[in-house]
Amino acid sequence: MIDRRQVLGGGLALATMAHTRVAMAAPTHDVEEIALWPGRPPGKGGPSGPERIGGEGAGYGAVSNISQPRMRVYRPNLPNGRAVIVCGGGGYFRIQLWKESTPAAEWLRHRGYTVFELLFRLPNDGWEASALFADAQRAMKIVRTRASEFGIRPDAIGIMGFSAGGHLAGYTALRPEHELYAGNDRYEAASARPDFAVLLFPVVSLRKPYDTTRTRREIIGTDPSRAAEEAWSLDTHAHGQAPPTIIFSAADDPITPPGHGIALFQALVAKGARAELHIFEEGGHGWGLGSSDQIINQWPAIFEAWIDRRSGQRTGKGE
Repeated sequence: MIDRRQVLGGGLALATMAHTRVAMAAPTHDVEEIALWPGRPPGKGGPSGPERIGGEGAGYGAVSNISQPRMRVYRPNLPNGRAVIVCGGGGYFRIQLWKESTPAAEWLRHRGYTVFELLFRLPNDGWEASALFADAQRAMKIVRTRASEFGIRPDAIGIMGFSAGGHLAGYTALRPEHELYAGNDRYEAASARPDFAVLLFPVVSLRKPYDTTRTRREIIGTDPSRAAEEAWSLDTHAHGQAPPTIIFSAADDPITPPGHGIALFQALVAKGARAELHIFEEGGHGWGLGSSDQIINQWPAIFEAWIDRRSGQRTGKGE
């Protein structure tokens, strides 16, 4: 297991720097962990050795070699009744906790959301490609089943993802009924459908000209069939009953340029789903909350205004 204090401490520091206008009251609840599966998770493969946490460089604070998928729970001091499962990016070969999912989890917690940071399995660690999607479905079912325990409204549970995590969040939102594993415990009676989806610089398409991402290589390989590209591209699965979705991109993103988000937005709107798209002039890739000198640091406020407009999801603010 990794040192939780190291990751959470770094994430909170980044969140504080990026959003000094948010009153960061001391949490009254410790971060806790919930295992997704009893015993060994379903699916083939798996890593050997302990979990790894990235050192200096682009992978700083990122976790990999995950054998026990789980959620970290951030309980707010003043719950607003909403919950968000947060999925960090990292190309499906690591999970960017320190600069993406952990700062977002802390920011959301301080706004009254109960947050579940997802540590999912990775194909690069030897798991079959479907394992991470099974983890996300299972996480949704656990949160919904235990909603009353956490003071959450069961119809106000969303999912948020960055980059590859945006692909994971989007797939979970669009294909919650895709049977990826067999289960029969009490959680399996719950729906895996999120009530809203927040996708930040997401990987959407695995087709040309967007066939260069690490995400694509990790789940369908270097020489996939056209059918595989279609099956794992998010816009393929747009439908009218998709959860309300908000997408954020940066015009100068070299990894997932705005064409990804545009493709999904257009597909959702064409099917009659509720969707919103924001493209910032600059910000690059992997910006997390953004820093105080970046225009993209406006996205949390835009998200909050958007979610407050959602029918039936008006609640009070948190701290």
